This record gives sequence, structure tokens and C-alpha cells, in this order.
Amino acid sequence: MADKNYTELLNDLKDNKISELVIKPDEFTDFQVAFMNFDTRKRVVGKASQNGIITYTYQSDSGSNS
Repeated sequence: MADKNYTELLNDLKDNKISELVIKPDEFTDFQVAFMNFDTRKRVVGKASQNGIITYTYQSDSGSNS
């Protein structure tokens, strides 16, 4: 029973409504289901931090590598 709608959050990330999505270890299993079904998941980039926290950002179609 997930508290968050991860598909909606991923869409918000894609649409630049949010700049990043922070996932804690206890959320990862629920998040992973939405992530694997997300149509542009290859553009979602995660950066691991201490304590198993992952911060996801969305790489737009801008064509820049920075």
C-alpha cells in the first residue's frame, strides 16, 4: 500500500513540475514498479547518496551533455 503515486511523480519530473525526486530505501520497491512501467525511464537518472537515498532527475531532449 503505497502512500505516494510514483507514476504521477515521475510525470511531474518529466514535465518539469518538480526538479528532482528523492526516494528512500523503504520506498524503493513501490517506486521500482512505477519506474519500470514509465515510458521514458531511460531519461530518468538516479544519483545514490548515503543511507540508500537516491535522487532522480530527468534528462530532457535538449541535446546537451551538461
